[in-house]
Formats: sequence, structure tokens, C-alpha cells
Amino acid sequence: MRQADSISPAQDLRGRRSEQKRFRPDIEGLRAVAVLAVVLFHAEVPGVGGGYVGVDVFFVISGFLITGLLWREANTTGTVRLRSFYGARARRLLPASATVGVVTMGASVVLLPALQVKSVIWDGITSALYVGNYWFIMRGVDYFASHKALSPFQHYWSLGVEEQFYLVWPALIIGTAWLIRRVRRRTRAEATSSQRPYLVVLALTAVVSFALSLAATPLAPPVAFFSLPTRAWQLAIGGLVALTVGRWQRLSPRAGAITGWAGLALILLACGGLSSATLYPGIAALLPTVGAALVIAAGCASPEGGCGRVLGLSPMRAIGRISYSWYLWHWPVLLLVPALLGHPLGLAARVAAALLAGGLALLTLRFIENPLRFAAPIRRSPGRSLALGGAATAVAVCVGLALLHVVPTPIGRGTPAAALKVTTAPVPAGAGLAAYDAAAQRAVAQVQAAVAASVDIKAVPSNLDPSFADVEAEQKAYMGSGCLRTPTQGGQPECATGDTESTTTVAVVGDSHAAIWNPAFKQAAADRHWRLETLAKAACPLMDLRVTNSFRPLVELLEHCEQWRAEIMTRLRAEHPRLVVVSAFRGYGADESMTGFNAYDPTWIDGLTRIVQQLRSIGAKVLVLGPVPDPHFDVPTCLSAHLDDVTACLPRRSKAVNESGIAAESAAAKAGGGQYADVTDLFCTADRCPVIVGNTLIYVDSSHLTFEYSRLLAPVMGALADRALAHG
Repeated sequence: MRQADSISPAQDLRGRRSEQKRFRPDIEGLRAVAVLAVVLFHAEVPGVGGGYVGVDVFFVISGFLITGLLWREANTTGTVRLRSFYGARARRLLPASATVGVVTMGASVVLLPALQVKSVIWDGITSALYVGNYWFIMRGVDYFASHKALSPFQHYWSLGVEEQFYLVWPALIIGTAWLIRRVRRRTRAEATSSQRPYLVVLALTAVVSFALSLAATPLAPPVAFFSLPTRAWQLAIGGLVALTVGRWQRLSPRAGAITGWAGLALILLACGGLSSATLYPGIAALLPTVGAALVIAAGCASPEGGCGRVLGLSPMRAIGRISYSWYLWHWPVLLLVPALLGHPLGLAARVAAALLAGGLALLTLRFIENPLRFAAPIRRSPGRSLALGGAATAVAVCVGLALLHVVPTPIGRGTPAAALKVTTAPVPAGAGLAAYDAAAQRAVAQVQAAVAASVDIKAVPSNLDPSFADVEAEQKAYMGSGCLRTPTQGGQPECATGDTESTTTVAVVGDSHAAIWNPAFKQAAADRHWRLETLAKAACPLMDLRVTNSFRPLVELLEHCEQWRAEIMTRLRAEHPRLVVVSAFRGYGADESMTGFNAYDPTWIDGLTRIVQQLRSIGAKVLVLGPVPDPHFDVPTCLSAHLDDVTACLPRRSKAVNESGIAAESAAAKAGGGQYADVTDLFCTADRCPVIVGNTLIYVDSSHLTFEYSRLLAPVMGALADRALAHG
């Protein structure tokens, strides 16, 4: 996180104090508390499950220091010298962050899976430009996700928030002064010396930003967590303390001590009481924010009293001095050391890695931060300071762009393998249920044999299909066809394939895990002259789950799931499909929490029975597809790191498959009058679930099928659909 100069606003805002008198040892110690919380949280030290709140503490400190600095200058000179302000920030912050960024990108190229590297480099480039927080929002990054590949630049999001704060805050101060002059016809000096309008502006900023944070936390967690508009209230709280220093200085020693200790207790309570499961920031962020504000406010009266005495101790101040560099180094070190060693780190090793990052922080402070920060020729010239910061940023960006061109796309090294081939014969018209069962079993048995043979694949086949080079394009293609609506899109365009003039319509309906079966049913429909319609919307299962979460109405405003379901049911009633195939993601509540859904819980099971009954009531046969086994990690990325050891990426069946959940779903579908197909045997043996069958890659990411594997399973899906149509 950022460190601004430790400066305390004076009670006499027109006066100038010496640099020494401005220094706040308690704030330097508070930085130590903040960085220790973040480092211990990322090192997964027990008891610090809420340590991520250290970033919130940094925000309050920055709001206090920068607001005080800008106010003092505006009050003294009648304006803010923007070149000097930005030059000081650039000289202080950019060289260190660029250095760590360049080293991190280089190490990532060497140590991380090849398929992950380009994404990491883009993270580094956007972080060097201080827009990484919005880059993570665009990618839908969940800060607390543990099942996805983590970026060594993910912690740079807070640097983006602070750099954007540095751009906005001076404009806020100058704009307020201009408005005062316009409204009251005051001189520049009179406008800047009037405190109340600035307090009103900061208070309004805090209220609006906090309201946005509360609304966005359940609706769009990445936006709430990473964006400046939803974090500005924490910076504004620090600014309000800075503008009310005179009032805080009148606290008695006893009241100041109580205030400070109470604030520190709130921060520690947040560190120990919150966790990755906490809905954050939201209401929970009040704990560290108010706590930090109280500690700083108490120190305005007596920096050396109360908790300030502890925070001002030499060890705390020493940690505070390296807090910025330690924050920069700790996360990439914790993430890249396991990749270097080839295995996860235990608790002791993680702590050792964090201490190693602290050593790197000391070196950075000694050889980069301080020399450039205090070099007289640079310090005396805002232009040179800005040029230094710009050059550092340009170097980091150029290094990232150069690395993008040298990172090779991984290629399988194993012997070319034959693709899965499933053959079936049509069941004679009028045949009994046993004939359809036998046809489906024959098709499944062929796949099972290929799956069993693929468990022992060692090296990734050189003819892998799709190739690693095509994986990213295929991921984008899911949303590109128009058949699958995004979470924020409304409506559902017609997506009919096969024999569109046929009187037999089969509809595949659900979320993205229904759309993954489109290639299979598309091929089956073409073979059987069916009209196939795919109706799918990401993050919206067809079942009416009647979620009672208090935030669900807000989520509905964004996702329109209930509206989409109603439209789809109306459409199905009008079109009268012969067969409706229902499928859904089963990671809700585990790998995905924003919707409020929880797969396999009583609401889910009851909802499945109800939707099958509703579909049966419109005259359709219903086939519910069981879940695709869930590896809980990005499969192509894992394979790109283990080109010669595919077995390192094979999840165990016991972890990837919820047997009890499947049994409950099967009973629910049958209770509603439909059929249920457990597809587990198309992916797993009794023990393991291969991620490559023959030469075909099964997963395009952490849970969705590749188009290629879905297409190869067309004979099986066709046989299951034939059975459902004949005897559903």
C-alpha cells in the first residue's frame, strides 16, 4: 500500500510547523499493524482470517495525510501546486512499484504455468498503469477465490485505488474552493480558509460512496471490493479527521487514550473476527475503517499517549517504514516460491517466505525508495520527479509488452492419440424401454472404456484437441454465439439449429452448464432431423429457487434471472417442445456465491421437482442431466504446467463428484415425472476423473466442457434423448 509523508495537520491551519513536528510516530506504527495484518492473512497464519482489512487501514491513513497536506497548502497559498504534489507522489511511489512489477513479470515467465503467464503479464501491465483494479473487475476476479489460479499482481488493486484517489482528491479541493468563490464571491484566500464547505463535500462523498459499497457488495462483489467509488468513503473518513484536527486535539489525555485503544481494538477485532467468507466490504468494513480513524484522531491529541505509545515503539516504526515495499513484495513471493520449489508451502515455510519478502523490502527501501526520494536534484524539481515516475512506469509497461511476444504457447509433447469415437445404431420404432436402455448403455460403455484407458496418459498428446493455442478463443466463443446470455443481458434470442422445419422440437435449457451440451445435442438433432433450441443464461438455472437472501432483490435488478425464467416458461408453453433437457452448474454456494443459490440444498431439490412438474404440465418430456464432475481448478492451466505428467491434473472422483447430491436430484426429477441422467461415468472411473480422453481436452476452464468433447458425446446424448422421448 501507499505511504504518504507522515504529516499531521496543525491546529493553526495558517501556521507552518517544522518537518519534525509534523511527524507522527503513531501513524508509522499504525502502518505496521496494517501491513502485518495483510501479510499474515496472505501467509494463512491462523487467527488472522480478516487480515485483508489492513488495506482499509491504509486507505484511512492516506485519506488523513493527503487531505491534510492539500488543505495546508491550499490554506497557505490559496491553491494547490499540482506539479509539486504529483511529482512528490511519483518520486516516492512509482520506482519501487515498477521495480517489483518487472521482477514479478520476469519470475512469472520462468515459474508459472505457460498458459497462465500471458494473463499475469497483462495483470502486470495494467497494474503498472494503475488501472489494475478495474482490469480485475472486468475479469470478474473474486479476491477471496481459492479454486482459481491467483495472480501475483492481485494485491496491486489497492495501488490503483490510491493512484486514482491522488488524481481525484486535489481536484476535489480545488473545485470546492472555486465553488465557494463563485457562490460567496470570496477571494482565493477566503475560499480556502473556510473549513465547513470542505467538511460537507467530504461527508457527502463518504455517504454516497458507502451507499454504493453497500449496494454493490452483494450485487457485484468485484466492483465493491476493487473500485474507487466504493472505497472512497474510507479515504474520506480519513480526510474528515484531517479537517477536524483542532477538535480532536482538545481531547483530554484519558479520553484520547480510550479513543485510541478502542480504535485499535476494532482493527484487531476485524483481523481476528472476519474471514474470507464475510460479505465484504459492506457493513463489515466499518470495523477497520472506524478503528483506524479513532487511532489517528486520538493521536492528534497525544501521539505518544495511549496506544500511540505502543505504536511508536522502534520495532513498530521500523516495520512501518518498510510497509510499502513489504506490501509490494509479500504476495508475489508467497505465490511464486511454491512454484519454484514445486510444492505447496506449510505454515512455517509461508512465514519464512513472508520474512524473505520483508528482507527484499529492506533492500528496496535502502537502494531504490530512499535514494530517489531524497536525491536533491530530483526532489527540488517537480518536472524531474514526474519524469522519473513516468520513466519507471514506461519501463514496466514496455517490459510487459516485450514479454508477451516471447512467451511461447505450450504444445503437447506426448505421442499423438486417437480421438474418442462412439458408434450407435438406431432403435427400431415401437421398441420397448429395454431396447432404449441397451442402446444408451452401449454408448456409455464405449466412453467408459476410453475414459479408463486415459487415466494412465502421462504426457499431453501432441495432437491435443483443442490445442492450448485455441483454448482462449473457445472460452470467448461461449458468449459469442448469442445462445448463451450473459448475467446482465435480458431476453433470449431464437437459437434454433438442426432441422428448423421439423415438428419435433428439443429444447436445451438452463445456465452456462446447459449451453455446454449444445454441440452434443446439435449433432444429435442433425442426425435425427429434430429442431434444437438452446435457451441459456449464465448464472441463472431454470429452477425457481425462491432464495430468501435479503440481498436477492438487488441481485435480481442486475441479473434479471426471475424475469428470464418467466420469459422462457412462456416461450416453452407457446412452442410445445417434445423434450426439454435441463442442466445447471452445481458450484453455486461454493465456487460461486453472488447469486445466493446453493446447489443440492433443500431449496434446490424442491425447485428441481417443481420445474419438472411445470414442464410436464405443458406436455413436454423432461430429461435432467446430472452435473459434470468439477475439478475445482483451471484444467488447461494445470496441464500447461505438467506437459509430461498429466496425472498431476487428475482430480479424484470423491472430490469432483457429489454422489449424495446426485442421488437427491435423481429422486427429485423422478418425483416430478421426468428422467434423470447421471453423466459421471462419461468422465470418471471409480477413482479418478481424467481431463484428457484420447486426444480430446475435456475442460476449457475449471468446469465447462470443450466444444470438442461435448460433440464427441453426441451419440450418448442422442441415445438418452431417444429414450426420454419414447418412454419419458
